[in-house]
Amino acid sequence: MTVNLPQLRAFLAVVDAGGFSAAAVELGMSQSAVSHAVASLERELAAPLLVRTTPARTTALGEQVLPHARIALAGAQAVEQIAAEATETLTGTVRLAATPTVCQGLVPVLLRHWCEDQPRITLRVFEGDSAEVSSWLEDGTADAAILIDPPPGPGIQLALDHYRALLPRDHPLAGEPSVDIRDLEDDQFLISPNGCEARIRAIHDLAGLRFTPTHRVRDLATLISMVQAGLGVTILSEVSHSLISDDLVLLPLEPRTSRRLVLTGPPARPWHPAIRTLAESAVGHLARTSPRPNSPPALGC
Repeated sequence: MTVNLPQLRAFLAVVDAGGFSAAAVELGMSQSAVSHAVASLERELAAPLLVRTTPARTTALGEQVLPHARIALAGAQAVEQIAAEATETLTGTVRLAATPTVCQGLVPVLLRHWCEDQPRITLRVFEGDSAEVSSWLEDGTADAAILIDPPPGPGIQLALDHYRALLPRDHPLAGEPSVDIRDLEDDQFLISPNGCEARIRAIHDLAGLRFTPTHRVRDLATLISMVQAGLGVTILSEVSHSLISDDLVLLPLEPRTSRRLVLTGPPARPWHPAIRTLAESAVGHLARTSPRPNSPPALGC
């Protein structure tokens, strides 16, 4: 039996892209070449790996082969990148996963910076909730992730992301330098359950308040629109600053609480060598663009 990397690369591309056509675009190959590579892998294994539906999905055997294929390809990429790093020519693709607020608020500015600072490295972004992001990092769907308050480990902290009160600009407290969460007790409170609800509940507990949100809104844009419409107030992280329009204010919140945004690789596999380079580049960029005291936060700008 002879299984080779091009076969595994084609198989993974079809799984990740959802079909042969999209995989061909991703790999810069013809669709027939991708189909041939997958078919030859299936012949080597004497069984089908994919059900050729739209989108394509793995068979039972394909599901078993998938994590090993990811590990094999990641190992080969790591060897290539170690050699590239030694000659200061880091190249390749890094698949980065993050939660919606981080994807919308922080990732765009990092992508722009990395494009200029590390032009040979291509980033692909996967957006999901906290559980999905951790799962993708563990099973090899993602090479790296920006995690929120992960346990101690080898990750590199990009930013300390403070929580803020989001109010309409005509709110009575909008002109204050900061807002005590106790002063919002009479306002209707809106919440997005995408990973931050537990932390916001903890802020209420810290202030001795009951946590009784009026609405739970999954989509961040909808949540912000509801605050714009005067339907209530909410708490967002500082990284959301770039998403806030001029008719809203994002004010420091008392009691002060923050979360750590950490760029890390998989917990049980070798990291893509470019991850540390990207992390160090991002830390330096964010330090240079960090706000001066009493100025608006720049994390998401």
